[in-house]
Amino acid sequence: MKPQPKPEPTHVTRRQFVKGTAIAALSPLIAGCRTTGSSPSEVSSTGGGKQMNSDLLYRSAVDMVHLLEKRMISSEELVRMHLNRIEEVNGKINALVTKNERAIERAVQLDKMRQNGSTMGPLHGLPMTIKDCWDTAGVVSTWGTIGRRNFIPNKDATVVKRLKDAGAILLGKTNTPEFTLSFETWNAIHGSTKNPYELNHSPGGSSGGAASLIASGGIPFDIGTDFGGSIRVPSHCCDITGIKPTSGSVPRTGLCLPPGGIRDFQSHAGPLARYVEDLELILPVIWGPDRTDTWIADVPQRDSSKVDFRGMKCLLMEEYGLPPTEETKAAVRVAANQMAELGVEIIEGKLPYGNSIWEISESLWTHGGFAFAVANRIKAAGTDLKDCSLKFILKYINEIPSNIPSEKLNLTLDKFQKFRSDMSQEFAKYDLMISPVNVGPAPITPNPGDGLFPLEHAAYTLLSDLTGWPAGVVRGGTSPDGLPIGVQITANSWREDIVLASMAHLEDKLVGYTPPKI
Repeated sequence: MKPQPKPEPTHVTRRQFVKGTAIAALSPLIAGCRTTGSSPSEVSSTGGGKQMNSDLLYRSAVDMVHLLEKRMISSEELVRMHLNRIEEVNGKINALVTKNERAIERAVQLDKMRQNGSTMGPLHGLPMTIKDCWDTAGVVSTWGTIGRRNFIPNKDATVVKRLKDAGAILLGKTNTPEFTLSFETWNAIHGSTKNPYELNHSPGGSSGGAASLIASGGIPFDIGTDFGGSIRVPSHCCDITGIKPTSGSVPRTGLCLPPGGIRDFQSHAGPLARYVEDLELILPVIWGPDRTDTWIADVPQRDSSKVDFRGMKCLLMEEYGLPPTEETKAAVRVAANQMAELGVEIIEGKLPYGNSIWEISESLWTHGGFAFAVANRIKAAGTDLKDCSLKFILKYINEIPSNIPSEKLNLTLDKFQKFRSDMSQEFAKYDLMISPVNVGPAPITPNPGDGLFPLEHAAYTLLSDLTGWPAGVVRGGTSPDGLPIGVQITANSWREDIVLASMAHLEDKLVGYTPPKI
């Protein structure tokens, strides 16, 4: 069991309070709905329905699963409740871009299955959305690119199939930039997604549609992707949690950027949710080889409940490349202090390459030829390059010779291998690291097609993509403007257990998720 600090006599942590009161608070409201014979979405405020909506929609997926298992609510009721919430908020945030018209029908089927004494798995009857970079059978999957505006796959991506097989119900697809390759969630088909905490600010990207909808109570979880920070930046901007697991842990079969190629190691998939316990619920479902994505290792996921922090060493890295805001530094320091209470030794310092990490990444785009590989994917999707919204891709293609000398390619790969080796040796001195997610909170939404921030700002998240280390985000502070500030927990490869256990502790001790006023 994870060691816990002795609480003050009158102290109850935020998540303990939520967990302890969730079912008790909802039970009479649900009972009221049962006596009327109506679904929660149909009950008036005097009958308790609106109050239940308000309470339940911001609970954890774990709580929702518990209610379903106890038959205190049906899957149909839960799905309708979320669809109503999506209808209420989506006009403001533009997070859901495609609906699954058969969601209610599927919920009814799963309710009948439960009534007959059987379930599909640990997510039976739980609603979900999926980022629109994943293929979903029978539901339009655009990848954010014009050539696939109306494309309907006939097969689910592996992660989608696994979630469905576990009983989750797809309500629709969430917005993503074209081929996921931007920190701003905008594309030429669906436009920009908004941040529910401040509508003129960005939700981040590329999983911004997922993060914005989760934060708004529209869905309990989604599956994002992370190539340079695309799970963690939106989690930071939208006050939710998310984890990018170790490179090679979750299959990318059915993703817009498929497995393989020179940057395969950098492509990750992982869950986003409001609470850390929901990441613990979802990650095992999507984890492990599918025998199609041949880059996925058959490594068991470790149990975070068995983590003992006593004697561990934590690198406190307040700055990496560009310095963050003072409020960001303060949030990181407070998080480190909380980990110290568990017996973790906090060591202030920096990993190498902080001022050159973007140069290393960019060399793979250019001399490694990845820009041309992406261009070929865009064309294969039926999009003319002149219609591509990824301005930096077009810049690379226009400025770089298509024939890259083999000597330059080999020098690039040698330099990158040295980077990974140096970083691995240095980080092996520590068990975990606490750092910022970005230099500051969510920026104001840029003009369509423009970058959210200079790419050098992404050094904090790009680091663990290039190394393959697992990393997660939980809220740790608040900006002077009231925007959430996340803190990032990183561990060595295949130590998701340390990341998740650390996040769970900090979620209780720090700010944690707070619903937006939308």
